[in-house]
Amino acid sequence: MIAGRDPGSVFADISKITAALKLPPGVVLAEEGERRDMEESLGYALQALAMGVIFIYMILAAQFRSFTQPLAIMVALPLAFVGVFLALWLTGSTLNMFSVIGIIMLMGLSAKNGILLVDFINQARREGLERSAAIIEAGRVRLRPIMMTSLAMIFGMLPMALGGGEGAETRAPMAHAIIGGMITSTLLTLIVLPVVYSYLDGLRQWLRRRLAPTGNSKHVA
Repeated sequence: MIAGRDPGSVFADISKITAALKLPPGVVLAEEGERRDMEESLGYALQALAMGVIFIYMILAAQFRSFTQPLAIMVALPLAFVGVFLALWLTGSTLNMFSVIGIIMLMGLSAKNGILLVDFINQARREGLERSAAIIEAGRVRLRPIMMTSLAMIFGMLPMALGGGEGAETRAPMAHAIIGGMITSTLLTLIVLPVVYSYLDGLRQWLRRRLAPTGNSKHVA
């Protein structure tokens, strides 16, 4: 029975059946056609996912002129993966090429929440606020735009996630991945990112003190 199922789950069942077969010597089963095309496309999508993470870090490092602040921003990515796999499991979807495409889209959407927070924190600190006060103010001011953009994306994906028709079972995993990832990344980023930012900023200040010249090398006449 393959009606209403995505190709990934169908091919997984076929692989289980063929793995249990006892073939005579010299006979092998080769996967060709659509199955091979899907595996190649999934491999390319995973490569694009890895390259996307690298390029996001490089762009953020250049924008913020820091190697540690992009790490605080990118903490939203693993938080988004929690929601992705949870949503796929709850809806019975599979991790296929379309859900990976949804994860690639989700990387930029998740990182923007961190960018809004970290940029406001840096601006507030330049204006004289202490680190903890700047973090609290950033959470208060940036909460509304973060929630508005996240909810707009979630509700925009609902028609694809709930829609029917031909090919809906193929497109739905992408919407499920985006919705689940946006929910967890939005909620957890507001809690986890300030903590990570504080620890990384403390580490950066500690390294600056350690590497700074002591200035005690004056010779007494």
